[in-house]
Amino acid sequence: MIDNLPLRSHYHRGLTIEGYSRAAVQTYWRIPELKLGFDMGGSPWSFMGTNTFFISHGHLDHMAALPVFVARRRMMKMQPPTIYVPAEIHDQVWKMLDAWRQLDRGRMICNLIPAADGDEFELSRERVVTVFRTRHTVPSVGYTIWDRRRKLKPELVGTPEDEIRKRRMAGEDVTQELRVPLVCYCGDTAPDGLDDHPPVYESRVLITEMTFFRPEHRKEKIHKFGHTHLDDILERADRFQNELIILAHFSTRYHENQVRRAAEARLPESLRERVQLWT
Repeated sequence: MIDNLPLRSHYHRGLTIEGYSRAAVQTYWRIPELKLGFDMGGSPWSFMGTNTFFISHGHLDHMAALPVFVARRRMMKMQPPTIYVPAEIHDQVWKMLDAWRQLDRGRMICNLIPAADGDEFELSRERVVTVFRTRHTVPSVGYTIWDRRRKLKPELVGTPEDEIRKRRMAGEDVTQELRVPLVCYCGDTAPDGLDDHPPVYESRVLITEMTFFRPEHRKEKIHKFGHTHLDDILERADRFQNELIILAHFSTRYHENQVRRAAEARLPESLRERVQLWT
């Protein structure tokens, strides 16, 4: 396999989270078991086999490699990928791909789908994705991947199978849908983007940003430019129910050791054991 970009990996309860994220450099994620990824600031060759990607916003460090990915799959005679982008930039993304088509003299074929706050898309019989608005300097959204199952309605638990079969044959729906938030991806966002969407704090795996951590950095300015500070994470420590929290997108002003020392010193134990710093 061609190793063309930095890549980290972490395994948690049947899910492999792969990717890299650094502010103003590049951000890209993939979860092979779910057959999907998030953002395309870079396009690792190993991501080629993943057909579905969800783009959080149009900044270069999150979307610059989209034409590369689309063109590579065509070159390799793979099926056109499905790419979800914020609805507000859908037309501009098509124009970008068309410009690259003219430059590259090759077709840019993909299923480009607009995604807006409140939208829901079916990925498979067992999985759906919902879209929520985040808070950044450009149109931006986050995505929650849900596991869904049909379970017998609570009031029918213990009912003889013959009776349940009769009800089903008579047209009665004897089951109900149960959903569990598996993965939540926030992209770049001020903390309001987290607070406005409760599944952020409930998903099994949360991938979100923590661009800044130094005490002297003014949070008002950081929030104005659509980012999150370590203090914002600490203020919400009791809200995170997630099994795994991946904090990433650290500013290039910091060395990774600075980020790690600051987080380890300040994160409460209840969070520290669940946090992965993606340095």
